[in-house]
Amino acid sequence: MNETITLTDQSISSWADDIKGPVALHLKQKLLSVEGDGGVIFPPTYADIGYNIDILADGTRVATIDSVGSQANRLEPIFKASDADETENPLASLVPQIRIGYGSAKFVSILDVGHRLGDALIRSSNLKDRANAAFLSFLETGDATGIATLAPTSLVFGVWDSRDTQAKLPRILQSVIRAWDVDELKRSAQYNPPIDYSALDVFSEEDKVKQEGDAKSPLAKRGFVHVPAGRALGGVLVRGAIERHITINLIALRRLKGTEENTRSLRRYILGLALVAATEPLDGFLRQGCLLTPDPSVPAKWEAVGRDGARLPVKLDQTAALRYAQSIRKSIQLCSDETFLFSKDLAHADLQDVLAQSGAKSVKKRSGKGAPDGATTEG
Repeated sequence: MNETITLTDQSISSWADDIKGPVALHLKQKLLSVEGDGGVIFPPTYADIGYNIDILADGTRVATIDSVGSQANRLEPIFKASDADETENPLASLVPQIRIGYGSAKFVSILDVGHRLGDALIRSSNLKDRANAAFLSFLETGDATGIATLAPTSLVFGVWDSRDTQAKLPRILQSVIRAWDVDELKRSAQYNPPIDYSALDVFSEEDKVKQEGDAKSPLAKRGFVHVPAGRALGGVLVRGAIERHITINLIALRRLKGTEENTRSLRRYILGLALVAATEPLDGFLRQGCLLTPDPSVPAKWEAVGRDGARLPVKLDQTAALRYAQSIRKSIQLCSDETFLFSKDLAHADLQDVLAQSGAKSVKKRSGKGAPDGATTEG
């Protein structure tokens, strides 16, 4: 068995620098429901299919508990600055704090935006031109500096400017949670109103009889009559393991380019962010009915995967990752924290362009007085 290697900043940098180095870093982490063995957990539901459960050739049923996209959206906000009444977040200094102001002094952090730098909200603000220039620079020269200095997590978690330039960069960090050998359960419920509203002449006994038991009836929707709910999704019983897999793609990392002077620093910086996100302790409350923790009986271990498939255990933890990221942060020039403004005119123009291309009818802007176009930048 290979001895576990304790990392130094120099050995971590080699992952970004050495083109013959490992192809990936990988963590396999076993998770448990807080209910313990035999506990029922609730996967996410998807339109038209309910739970995403795949059936393998041997009959094993594998459920998606948290998808790659969902995991990315949970991890990215760890870099967001804390609210005024919270303890200061030490990770916030690692990335520019870019926000979009809208309405009456409301703000959205770019770290909460689903499509990152390629999101419709970005195109609908005065950040649009800078984002567009960064994507075009990447497409024309391969230089990702503009993206890295403005929205570096777009490189860590991947970005596709699918509605505009078509610039596409793969995820450096990928995480997913699956449950193996699951049985799907059903659940039923019955709502009983606390009083008989028809007896109090809120509506007639005839209306009560007609609408009782129909979940789609007006009286049922407002909670005035008895409503049964049968055979709804009831979670899954996991007979196998619940596993989280995290992969840091070092080949994709080494393909990132900056200028001749900053390429090495850029790769190391993005690696630092990826390591910080990957070692962040799991926030296991994924949704109602799904609260998970690491299994203390099966310690998770990081491995560096070589080109020949050899796996070298490495001692990678949150302390080492943060120390490295903070050190490398000093070597790259990032954009300043800044607030940009949403523009309904830009949003409307963007929508009109899409409708024109599809041959669909245009839409009209809302008339009359409404919320202000944006919010003022704070001093």
